[in-house]
Amino acid sequence: MLNKKIIVGAFASFFVATSLFATKITALKPSIAEESFQTKIVVKILEKMGYEVELTNDVGYDIAYQTIADNAKSDDVYFMAVNWDPLHDGKIKALGEEKFARFSPYISGCAQGYLIDKKTADKYNIKYINDLKDPKIAKLFDLNDDGKADLAGCNAGWGCEKVIEHQLDAFKLRDTVKHNQGEYSALIADAIANYKNGKSILYYTWTPYWVSGRLVPGKDVVFLQVTHSSNPNGISTKLPNGADYGFAVNSQKIAANVSVKTKHKDIAKLFDIVKLSVNDVSGENMLMAKGEKKEKDIDRHVKMWIEKIRQKLMLG
Repeated sequence: MLNKKIIVGAFASFFVATSLFATKITALKPSIAEESFQTKIVVKILEKMGYEVELTNDVGYDIAYQTIADNAKSDDVYFMAVNWDPLHDGKIKALGEEKFARFSPYISGCAQGYLIDKKTADKYNIKYINDLKDPKIAKLFDLNDDGKADLAGCNAGWGCEKVIEHQLDAFKLRDTVKHNQGEYSALIADAIANYKNGKSILYYTWTPYWVSGRLVPGKDVVFLQVTHSSNPNGISTKLPNGADYGFAVNSQKIAANVSVKTKHKDIAKLFDIVKLSVNDVSGENMLMAKGEKKEKDIDRHVKMWIEKIRQKLMLG
């Protein structure tokens, strides 16, 4: 949900485009198609405010952060709407935190973790990823008869792959678990197909994303915990209720070149207060999974979301 003052401004006084804005704005959209929605919402609001925005598609995270850092002091605006905090902290620290402006959470409550099918979890009382250290347990998830559990894992460069690789060593799982990497959409499609065929499955996923709408946690699958926190950032991932799923609960923030805060205060204000719910993103991602995945479809989803918020605020 947007702050009411901004949304009213975006749909009232800012609604009419003006040529007064000569600022160049570049939106860096990562190569994950399911992150288009949250990026395009910010782009559309900026356009409603009168700005022209260039949308750069299919940019790797590392390239996006490098581009922002290279333009740290620019008079123009470079931003990415999917800065995963704290998952991407290492990427920003490596380039220099002083080059970036990061704003309050845009999307909160983004969970990650390992999941297995509930039938296997219940039958063998599997609760922890550490349980797969037992070759007999790992063998249950062996899909190619090499003796190791097949984990549908995380693409290189996303950040989550470093956590998985770290934990394979920390929990001594190298001999029993194989981290399958490649194109995640293909890996998860295979996992879902194997589940439908009655096979035991092991995979990594995150929210917001459509997978947990297809394989519902608590019904079809269960999250595995870890026996203790261990990750490259050296932080505790234990939740207030004592559960520990091995990954910190993330927020998605807007990251931009640091000069935005002083040279474009109206844009910085928008970046700081715009909000989007995990459920809205997951719902849109499910539409994509069902076939509504062309650019025109995503643009329609964005338009529908903005209209829904506008109507809600105007009526409220």
